[in-house]
This record gives sequence, C-alpha cells and structure tokens, in this order.
Amino acid sequence: MTELNERIAGERRRLREVRQTMTAATEQKAKGDSSFVPFYIAIADYFEATMARLHGQDIRMDEMLRDKMDLEDPENMQALEELGERLQGNQEHLKNLLAAREQLKSAGEVALDCFETAAAAYSDFIVTNMGHHPGSTNLAAKLFTQDDWAYMADISPADQVLEEQLYSQVFDHLPAALELSQS
Repeated sequence: MTELNERIAGERRRLREVRQTMTAATEQKAKGDSSFVPFYIAIADYFEATMARLHGQDIRMDEMLRDKMDLEDPENMQALEELGERLQGNQEHLKNLLAAREQLKSAGEVALDCFETAAAAYSDFIVTNMGHHPGSTNLAAKLFTQDDWAYMADISPADQVLEEQLYSQVFDHLPAALELSQS
C-alpha cells in the first residue's frame, strides 16, 4: 500500500503545483504575451485529464460510502450532499476552463483574458471547495479498508504516465515572463 500512497501523494503534489502556477499566471496576467497561449493550453489539458480521474475517484467514494454507511443518519447524508455539491461545482468550473482553452486554440492571444478569468475562478473554487473535507473524508477513513482505498484510487500505470507527461508539458511551456515565487 505504501507504493499506492506514494503515487497518490506525488499526483496530488503535482496537481497543487500546476494549480499554484496557474494562479500565479492569472494574477500576473499575460498582457497579450503569446507565449502564454501554449502554456495555458497545457494547463487546461492537465486539468482535463487529472480532474476526470479525480472526479471518478469521488464518484466511487460516494458510491462506496452509500454502500457502507447509515443512510438514515442526517450527518452522513449532509456529508454526501456536500460532496455532491463540490463535484457539481468542480465540473462546472472545469467545463468553463476547457471552453476557454478551445477559445485559446482558435483565437490565440485574443482569448488570453477569457482564459485567465476562467482559470482564476477555477483556482479559487479548488482552493475553497476541493481537497479533504471532514464529512466525507472522516466517513471514508472510518469505513474504508485498504482495499477500498486502492479501488477508489484506481491509478493505472497508463494514467500515471499520462498525468506525469501532462505535468511536464505545463512546465515545458512555462513563459519566460512568468514570475513564480521560490517559496
């Protein structure tokens, strides 16, 4: 199980790095710099693949929790409702980010402001709403076995390779003008 935990931790670290880099870029703004176009496309490609997998994990978590928990307990139902709201919000923000990516692909630097608006909103949503939340996370910690966690994670070697390639693409396209803090 240690190998699985390490793979998940690595994936989460890279996701956080990409999100932080996206946040820094949207705060700085491209200001018409065309070198941000392939960078932002790479970010959206990364989020498309990674969030599809994470969404699948959260769907499996919801299904597994429903199978294992007391559905009559209002606190349990509240935790599932909150999980569902976060999943729906994530999908809406991701959809907006991907639409903005398509505008970048077709219009280039003309669509930079549109992408930055969608990316900033998505980053804010992720920071505010995603990650570990006590309700569903505590239930899963209490009810899931190690095998359950492995099933929920569902990280295939192909998924891992793709995620690492897309992560590299983001940083391979890092614009020279982008200033990132060293912290």
